[in-house]
Amino acid sequence: MSLSYSVPTSLEYFASLVQSDDHFPLLEAAASLAQDEYPELDMQLLLGDMDQLLARIKRRLPADAPALQRLRTLNQFFFADLGFGGNINNYYDPENSYLNAVLRTRRGIPISLAVLWMELAQGLGLHARGIAFPGHFMVKVLLPKGQVVLDPISGQSLSREELAERLEPYKRRNGLVDDYDVPLGLYLQAATPRDIIARMLRNLKEVHRTQQDWQRLIAVLDRLIVLLPEAWGEWRDRGLAHAERGNTAEAVADLEAYLAHADDGLDIDLIADRLSALRSANR
Repeated sequence: MSLSYSVPTSLEYFASLVQSDDHFPLLEAAASLAQDEYPELDMQLLLGDMDQLLARIKRRLPADAPALQRLRTLNQFFFADLGFGGNINNYYDPENSYLNAVLRTRRGIPISLAVLWMELAQGLGLHARGIAFPGHFMVKVLLPKGQVVLDPISGQSLSREELAERLEPYKRRNGLVDDYDVPLGLYLQAATPRDIIARMLRNLKEVHRTQQDWQRLIAVLDRLIVLLPEAWGEWRDRGLAHAERGNTAEAVADLEAYLAHADDGLDIDLIADRLSALRSANR
């Protein structure tokens, strides 16, 4: 009797990684986002490359190195020696979100650099977490004498005053001032791995939507819906992208799902009209 095995699709593989919040493999899930663009990506090779980088840092440190020394050595290695930094000249290139490309070029955006940096930090035994700071992803490390917040573009340590200054435009834009102001600490809470992957996908979503690249946008939304099945706005957006591609049946199904669940959506009437038009066109 011959046995046949089917190779999982990249979306099925992603679904297997993100199905549970217990032992969520952040690095692997983040790296797998590139498989839509690089279907032949060797995930084990990428993970092995990260293991090699970690081994190189560990050789620079005594086994009993205090946390502050481990942090300084990591930043010297990651930012100075390896030269990781922001892709300032082409910030909205989707490659900035693909970890295989970031590892190759040493250029990325804050969240992709943060994922790589945190993997190394945690491998060194540092208590490092991501921060979903508005407009610019951050990382923080808990040290014996307190918490340090770092910019993953440069490794720069940011004071409370500097963080508050960076936050000010966001707060004013959203009316979070005076009586509606909230403490800085609320913006510095640790992001879960699921939150981090969602933010990476939404970065890609915005790039593809701006470029009206509907096929790539749909692929990103497929992942977002696997990651966050009850994020009904993503169903709506996928339905609208399918409509742009001429995939009427898929568009109708997604928009129906949105309307069935998004009771308080401000755009329900608009989406209902679009759905009606799609149904009429499909008769």
